[in-house]
Amino acid sequence: MKIGILGSGVVGNTLADGFINKGFMVIRGTRDPDKLKDWEKRIGQQGKVTFFKEAAEESDLVVLAVKGSAAEEIVKDISDSITGKCVLDATNPISNDPPVNGVLSFFTSLQESLMERLQKISPEALFVKAFSCVGSSFMVDPKFQEGKPTMFICGNDEKAKIQANTILQSFGWEVEDLGKAEAARAIEPLCILWCLPGFLHNRWNHAFRLLKK
Repeated sequence: MKIGILGSGVVGNTLADGFINKGFMVIRGTRDPDKLKDWEKRIGQQGKVTFFKEAAEESDLVVLAVKGSAAEEIVKDISDSITGKCVLDATNPISNDPPVNGVLSFFTSLQESLMERLQKISPEALFVKAFSCVGSSFMVDPKFQEGKPTMFICGNDEKAKIQANTILQSFGWEVEDLGKAEAARAIEPLCILWCLPGFLHNRWNHAFRLLKK
């Protein structure tokens, strides 16, 4: 299976290396392939670097790991290339405004998530919210004394969520499916909550876990 990782930032780097370590072939998509030349040289035959559209076209499953403010434009450009494909959406709608007392600002409202916007732009893509409620350092094989943390997902296609579930479990996560795309309205703001201890106390070594009785 070929995994397309769209994005050349820290999240894209972390997930690209994670998928390669799990035995997948990774195709990195970026606006500027020269930015990832060192990564491509280090990875060798397990990965390659190209532009967003080409990476999406060549991949069996796509991970959207770009800045939230750029996500809509990129999805519009690659829409034909992700038709019928599972797209793991790791983006959050973080605005350019600075945090207020540690609280990030979003450019969306509680009545519409970024993932819902992306789904409207590319209605035939199979979006699944994933990797958005934790920092990049814990996305792959997180280790906590209390046990496995919970990754909250949602999306409209059940088969795509099964794919996502399988991948996330192999990455060391317990998965909680919260339903259809509208649930991203609740999942995306977990980014704000996750970042609060970091901004207030410089504490970034945590993740969420759903306790069940």
